[in-house]
Amino acid sequence: MDKKLYVKTYGCQMNVYDSMRMADLLAPLGYRAVDAPGGADLVILNTCHIREKAAEKVYSEIGRLRLLKEESARGGRRMLIAVAGCVAQAQGEEILDRAPCVDIIFGPQTYHRLADMVARVARDEGTRLLDTEFPAEDKFDFLPEEAAPQGVSAFLTIQEGCDRFCTFCVVPYTRGGERSRPAAAVVAEAERLAAAGVREITLLGQNVNAYHGHGLDGGEWRLAALVRRLALVEGLERIRYTTSHPRDMDDDLVAAHGDVEKLMPFLHLPVQSGSDRMLAAMNRRHRADDYRRLVERLRRARPDLALSSDFIVGFPGESGKDFAATLALVNDIGFAQAFSFKYSPRPGTPAADAREQVPEPVKDERLAGLQQLLRAQQDAFNQRAVGSVMPVLFQEAGRHPGQIRGRSPYLQPVHAVAPAGLVGRTAPVRIIGVTANSLRGEIAGTAGAGAAHRMVEETACA
Repeated sequence: MDKKLYVKTYGCQMNVYDSMRMADLLAPLGYRAVDAPGGADLVILNTCHIREKAAEKVYSEIGRLRLLKEESARGGRRMLIAVAGCVAQAQGEEILDRAPCVDIIFGPQTYHRLADMVARVARDEGTRLLDTEFPAEDKFDFLPEEAAPQGVSAFLTIQEGCDRFCTFCVVPYTRGGERSRPAAAVVAEAERLAAAGVREITLLGQNVNAYHGHGLDGGEWRLAALVRRLALVEGLERIRYTTSHPRDMDDDLVAAHGDVEKLMPFLHLPVQSGSDRMLAAMNRRHRADDYRRLVERLRRARPDLALSSDFIVGFPGESGKDFAATLALVNDIGFAQAFSFKYSPRPGTPAADAREQVPEPVKDERLAGLQQLLRAQQDAFNQRAVGSVMPVLFQEAGRHPGQIRGRSPYLQPVHAVAPAGLVGRTAPVRIIGVTANSLRGEIAGTAGAGAAHRMVEETACA
């Protein structure tokens, strides 16, 4: 009889990818995914340590699951609870002590051992396992082929870990140092995905443009070489990648944005601050003007390139002048989208022990001001799309009858009244309006169908 598996995923796209691979690993044991924890035989919390109060949220969820586990036991059934991901890596021993209802705790680099761990705990009632090692073996060498994807877009992890050691970030401690998958393995997975109907892949890595995998020619490949090879995969129409570091944006990758038509004109390039003093305190190893010059080079290569970024406000020691420098950079660059957060300490990171912590009311005020500016830029970018025709990859049915939804090359959600048969296909769409969170469009007809229309340069966020 099938056993029920519920996976709750927190945080980044890489965790989404990891959760899907966990399901692949457990399928041979008879587990099938369900949409709710009630009645599940195994619940996995795949955690993230980036956001504020990440650990507290995990413990709250464990408390709710404990009640479900007790209810299952009263009904004569046994529910297993596992905690995975970065919180598990950082606080494994504490979870073991604080949450006796948790059966398995494992980190991001050991989930290839998950099937064995589950089988052992299921066989030996009372056994609890903790595995937060950084094993010598590459976990990707031990993963089964991925199950058939659901949908036309898919994530594909090509790189893990980070060697940058930004002072606010836990990734080097929870994911370890940088490791890149061989290009042959990445290409093979992309080919399987494309053969199964995937038309868009997003290449994932904690520092994805630091990719340096073993190439098909026997040498070391950087990200640009991998992108150029993936562009040859039959059936694949779109390539994206995230998340990047400005220091790893080399000349070949900048050129690829102009040369490779399948590489979408939308780049997430975190800057974190516009203040050189704060960037130095964050150990970002670039200055604000370095970022400005890099953006200029990228836009010369691809004039319609749209940018997204990450910002931290209230970093320890941030002054009003430092914050004003961030606002100035935002005004200079112009972003189509951005993510902004108040600084919150992460235990074990250098910034957590900094003496000059910014008061919370000051953080709140600065965040509100930054988000107002970023939202205005995003709204203006979307408004400039009205009247243009762009290729939209339709991904699913919309909320209303007869409506389908997709994404523009710039990652904007687009909905249109159109035949359901267009799901999974790219069609030219004329943008006729903007809603709070998406664009409204209409199929532009057969003229130009299949062409990769770019928005004119004026529609780019300048």
